[in-house]
Amino acid sequence: MSEVRFYLSLFFRRFHYLALIVIGCAAAGIILAFALPPVYRAEARLVVESPQIPGDLASSTVQASGYEILEVIQQRLLTRSNILSLSERYGVHADDPSITPDNIVKDMQERITIQIPLETYNNRDRAFFVTVSFDAPSGEMSANVTNELVAQILEQNTALRTDVAGQTLEFFVGEVARLDQELAEQGSRILEYQEANKDSLPDSLEYRRNRQTSLQERVVQLDRELSGLRDRRARLVEVYERTGRPDFLGESLTPEQRQLRQLQDQRASARVIYSEDHPRIKSLDGQIAALEAANIKLGLGTETAPNITAFELQLADLDGQIDFVERERSINDNELQKLAASIEATPSNAITLGSLERDYENLRVQYAQATASLAEARTGEQIESQSRGQRVTVTETAAVPQQPTDPNRNLIAFLGVVAGFGLAGATFLLLEILNNKIRRPADLEEQFGGPIFGSVPYIQSTGQVAAKRGLVTLVILLPIFCAGLILYLIQINYEPIDQLISIVNETLGIGTSAGESESG
Repeated sequence: MSEVRFYLSLFFRRFHYLALIVIGCAAAGIILAFALPPVYRAEARLVVESPQIPGDLASSTVQASGYEILEVIQQRLLTRSNILSLSERYGVHADDPSITPDNIVKDMQERITIQIPLETYNNRDRAFFVTVSFDAPSGEMSANVTNELVAQILEQNTALRTDVAGQTLEFFVGEVARLDQELAEQGSRILEYQEANKDSLPDSLEYRRNRQTSLQERVVQLDRELSGLRDRRARLVEVYERTGRPDFLGESLTPEQRQLRQLQDQRASARVIYSEDHPRIKSLDGQIAALEAANIKLGLGTETAPNITAFELQLADLDGQIDFVERERSINDNELQKLAASIEATPSNAITLGSLERDYENLRVQYAQATASLAEARTGEQIESQSRGQRVTVTETAAVPQQPTDPNRNLIAFLGVVAGFGLAGATFLLLEILNNKIRRPADLEEQFGGPIFGSVPYIQSTGQVAAKRGLVTLVILLPIFCAGLILYLIQINYEPIDQLISIVNETLGIGTSAGESESG
């Protein structure tokens, strides 16, 4: 209980110092709250709508999600040229002509805020809202710049989607034309190759093999016929050389020559019996002479003196047949050689032709796919040109704010008071921790380790008390004054305190929603 009374007495003894600390911090907070310039923040809301036409019926060729497109648009809006143009057009930095372009870009990027829900990245088909805002010293400027940013977002979204759809359509138009040209060229190559190798293509291989077998059989038959003709000729020559007659049996004689031979045979038989003067012999001689005259007149001659002998006629006939058979065999041999060469060349021709046809088939498949893709690209281009796909629309335009958004003057003043109480309490505790002086009998007993029978307190003079109080007051108020002065100089010459607080919060991760992506 004595400890409580002792510290209460110390508190009341130092109350005026602690009150000075609280009053100084509260005053600094109030001064800072009302010294900060007002910041107006106008907000506009956009909605990224789902596609108007179901994807299973017709899909757009723009496959990027709304989140990705807005990310691209955001980077385009925050480019140096666009930001400098906005600042100059709306006079955002007109009151500070000495500011450099780099500082303008940095300040504008900090003022612009585009909030995109992060959960839309994983769920790309659902609609979501986007908030666009701009911090400005006046409400009208904030609303104008915010609406300009919204207009640029809508324009960039339309241009980006139509450009992508148009480029896709242009690509497939060129691709279809290229594949069509390549198909025609490949077809011409196949046709030229087939024309150049028409006798050795794989589709006629079976016919040529059958033809080769037939010709081989025909050659064997011709060889047999040729061998038979040559044997007949050799026998005919042998018979003629032995008998003097081309045909011992007379099978090759004409009727006149055969009749003449019969008469000659009869005369030879009668000559054995009769003499030359016998009437029978003379009658036969007369018939023989008349018949020989008739044969000579017909150009047949006689058997002993023919114009063309029967032997020669038979030899000529056999030679003609032999020549005919040999010519036919030669023709067949030539055709067989050509067939053998074409059959031998067929496998390599089949490989080459198959390669050409595979290339043609691959081109045909690519052409079919490109044609289907071209149809889809045309549909997608129509969807984007008519704004039937995913689109961005304005749900709420930026209105001129009537009250400043920042700074929160009441909060800053309240924080100044809270800081005063906290600093006063910390000062009280610090003085107690650092004070090792003996101030009461209990301290003497603790110091000397024995009981104290009596004590006389140290009595300060009035001047000492006043000097001590003045020194303590100066030590307390001087840091408060210096802190306020430093904050004021930062506000005037470097950066507004509220923006500096926002930077610190972003650096420490304080006050940032987990479901939002902020840029500014």
